[in-house]
Amino acid sequence: MERRQLEYFLALVEHGGFTNAARVLRVAQPSLSHAIAALETELGGPLFHRLPHGAVLTAAGAALVEPARQVGRDLATATASVREVLGLSGGRLDIVAQTTLAVDPLAAMVGRFARQHPKVGIRVTDPERGSEVGHLVRTGQCELGLVNAAVPTPELDGIELAEQHLLLVLPPRRPESEPLPRPGSGPVPVRLADLAALRLVATPDGTEIRDVLAAALLEIGLTLNVAVETAHRAMIVPLVLAGAGASLLPRSMAEEAAGKGAVLCATEPALSYRGRLVWRSGPRSPAADRFVAMTREHYAAR
Repeated sequence: MERRQLEYFLALVEHGGFTNAARVLRVAQPSLSHAIAALETELGGPLFHRLPHGAVLTAAGAALVEPARQVGRDLATATASVREVLGLSGGRLDIVAQTTLAVDPLAAMVGRFARQHPKVGIRVTDPERGSEVGHLVRTGQCELGLVNAAVPTPELDGIELAEQHLLLVLPPRRPESEPLPRPGSGPVPVRLADLAALRLVATPDGTEIRDVLAAALLEIGLTLNVAVETAHRAMIVPLVLAGAGASLLPRSMAEEAAGKGAVLCATEPALSYRGRLVWRSGPRSPAADRFVAMTREHYAAR
């Protein structure tokens, strides 16, 4: 079994057919077909059902996916380690992170790392749910993951990060009837009971900030009043500025909104979330080792 065969196999898995995979790999389709057929002969059975409009994994093919990804990741780690010993720079770091954590604190973490190691390529992947982070790291699709600390990540090593506080972001203009701070009135805290009465712009159930707020309100017997639900997080600040509702955001996003005219308030009690950086046990690439070391030094919970 050759590395090239596994790379071709995984490309077929990811792109769903020989034509698409050959285009992405920049190889001739007959060469791809021959390599997969040779792999199937070596393993003793078909890995794909060949269909008119694509290729679907057989049970045997599905069993190969995770080991193939792990082999690919381990080979990349070995290559990067050798280059590090030889004094070469470069390499790649793949991180999967829930969106809110990607905004704060991961953006600052990646920025610090990129300044120190400008020749390392970094890719950040965004899953739909926090539960997917552990899966993507365990299967070798990403080397590091950043997940809400409340999400279980069995079989993974990790570091808990410092607490991140959330701020309430209100539209620049609101009805006079709302018993909340007006622009220019100062950072008056908003009680959770008052927050529950607001029309909110929120992400779907199962996303980290919505879960934090829903759990806090549930403790006092209240529920969310969601006016607009969107999975497009880039819409949240524009929706707040347009008067669609208020939102709870990480400090960096909240301060950006304030610069555009939104009103910021703390909550009483304060609401926060905490991330955990996770990775598989065993050898890591030099880039991942340095990122973990930097995280321990600058961002870990004290």
